[in-house]
Amino acid sequence: MKSKSVFVSLLFFSSLFFFSCSSTSVKRYDANESVKDLSGYWNDNDVNLVCTSLIDSCIKSKRVANFKASTGCTPVVIIGTIKNKSVERIDTSILSKRFQNAIINDGTLEFVADASQREELRAEKYDQAENAYETAKSIGNETAADFMLQGSVTTIVDTDGRQQVRTYQVDMQLVDLETNKIIWSDQNNDIKKYIKKSAVKF
Repeated sequence: MKSKSVFVSLLFFSSLFFFSCSSTSVKRYDANESVKDLSGYWNDNDVNLVCTSLIDSCIKSKRVANFKASTGCTPVVIIGTIKNKSVERIDTSILSKRFQNAIINDGTLEFVADASQREELRAEKYDQAENAYETAKSIGNETAADFMLQGSVTTIVDTDGRQQVRTYQVDMQLVDLETNKIIWSDQNNDIKKYIKKSAVKF
């Protein structure tokens, strides 16, 4: 019995020591500070690099400028699908929102609500028509988009044993909704990562 109680006591104190040594460490980063790559996968730095490059390309597009000059109106865009064709789980809605915010603030393009947003907005208008008809917003006064922003994210992976080179390719384009012509298209494949996994030790 005595040896058993000694064993239980040792187990208890060793558990306390283990948990006290495995405390969580947290470091805050400034919003403008580059965050280290921990896993080698797609991260916030990559989003910033890609968006900075492609947004600048879109804003400076001659065809976008020509449309505005010929019609006298700022082109109106709707966000289409940005497909994740990579081997990773990438939230492409972050890309579309970065594009939308930056280009709206620049004044080059205007954006209208996407399909899911329009559904919610229309439901609200129908509700207003029934319950606040004197001040209800008209259902037929929506602004139609001139172009749709579409794109994709793809990864090219080259693996040799424990070594791997991962290249990210992001393609974006603006498509004329009336003619289906692509008026702007660009690609960014500047993000290349060399990853070397440590050998498993037993």
